[in-house]
Amino acid sequence: MKLVTYRTNDGERQGKIAGDKLYDLLTGSPVNSYELLAPVPRPVSCRDGYAFRQHVAAARRNRGLTMIPEFDRYPIFYFTNHSAIFGPGPIKVMPDHLNKLDFELEVAIVIGKQGRNIKAADADEYIKGYMIMNDLSARTLQMEEMLLNLGPAKGKDFATTTGPWLVTPDELEPYKVAPKPGHIGNNYNLEMTCKVNGVEVSRGNMADMDWTFAEIIERASYGCDIYPDDVIGSGTVGTGCFLELNGTGLLNDPNYQPQWLQDGDMVEMEITGLGLLVNTIVAEDTDWSILKIKK
Repeated sequence: MKLVTYRTNDGERQGKIAGDKLYDLLTGSPVNSYELLAPVPRPVSCRDGYAFRQHVAAARRNRGLTMIPEFDRYPIFYFTNHSAIFGPGPIKVMPDHLNKLDFELEVAIVIGKQGRNIKAADADEYIKGYMIMNDLSARTLQMEEMLLNLGPAKGKDFATTTGPWLVTPDELEPYKVAPKPGHIGNNYNLEMTCKVNGVEVSRGNMADMDWTFAEIIERASYGCDIYPDDVIGSGTVGTGCFLELNGTGLLNDPNYQPQWLQDGDMVEMEITGLGLLVNTIVAEDTDWSILKIKK
């Protein structure tokens, strides 16, 4: 089932997609005029993982660093702003966000039931569904504040987009594949692409996740409860952001021209079985800047 949250003149409602039609989840009636919101517009929390070894290794290589051995020992995540979740459509950003604004191509899960100290072998039972996530990142803000070894904070807390719908696990059964050797949990052969203004800039596959969502849930639930409508992102797929792509480009060619998202850019993320998430970057009409008020 493909589950959605949508808005009409009567307010927000829950629905499901069948074929090319949206049906109200309670009445079963078709809805002809609506605005799609994030599948879970106000999650209880939002974590983001670090599951793709290819992305981590490439990003470190591009900074002249070797692969960090701890990556292969345990999965990690950070908490991002669960009050800044958006669905398809325009995303307003402040001027500082446009200083090296980046996309991040990810898969996310939504938790379906409460649990604590969940073992990875049982963790897939807690997943309500899967959706596309774009972890938008203001890299100048992010890199500046993380010099203090805390964060990310202002570089990440302004917008994360998800959607266009939440796909229940049964719909992904035809795509199921084995996890990476030494790992446990469900994994899926889902092609992941990102286009900016119609030009493909990223391509990966969910099957390349090293740490599974089951393993991330195991760590996330250690000593604390997870709840229905908690959202957990996979982290960036290999090639899944300009930060990585620019670093690789400059490493191979000193004349490479880095690319970042600009006002008016259209970002299209498509994942097999999960749909197409489209957002447009819109600059806020203001000159307010926190980058200019450093002491």
